Amino acid sequence: MRQKIFTKIASYFFRGLLFVAPIAFTILVIQAVFNWLDGLLPVNVPGLGILILISAIVGVGYLGSTYFMKPFFEMFEQVIKKIPLLSLIYNSIKDLVGAFVGDKKKFNEPIMVQFDEAGKIFKPGFITRTDLSKVNMEGFCSVYMPHSYNFSGNILVVKNELVHPWDVNSTDAMKFIVSGGVSGIEEM
Repeated sequence: MRQKIFTKIASYFFRGLLFVAPIAFTILVIQAVFNWLDGLLPVNVPGLGILILISAIVGVGYLGSTYFMKPFFEMFEQVIKKIPLLSLIYNSIKDLVGAFVGDKKKFNEPIMVQFDEAGKIFKPGFITRTDLSKVNMEGFCSVYMPHSYNFSGNILVVKNELVHPWDVNSTDAMKFIVSGGVSGIEEM
């Protein structure tokens, strides 16, 4: 009898944990990011720092879009490109951010790469370059394969005939990959 009651309580506990843990961690992450962003500016009013930061980013985005300021931003980038270490850091961050937002998004073509001759093993990823002929690799493409439960991945150079289109939304494909196949299926 006691064993049955303990098992029932443990079952309810784990079921509750499955509900509460994701909510709690999401709130903690949002709170940590908010506090970090808000703390970037030394303002003692909670939320004002992040509001100023967002306003400044929108303002810089607007100025960067105007015909008058574009040459100044381009000149700034040319100066940055001439400084060796700074250029590497700046361009890497710019390319990473540009891969997810802006006009030149890179992870918008989900695919499956065939890993065996029989066509029974596939790995999902995203095409990043369809043509590698400039680096003497005709008939190859570059594929980014994100890791599950991680902010990392691998870039593979793959023969074109091993790459199969995956007719799903790129956001749902990324959700599916990053979650280890647990999420994203319902949306597909």
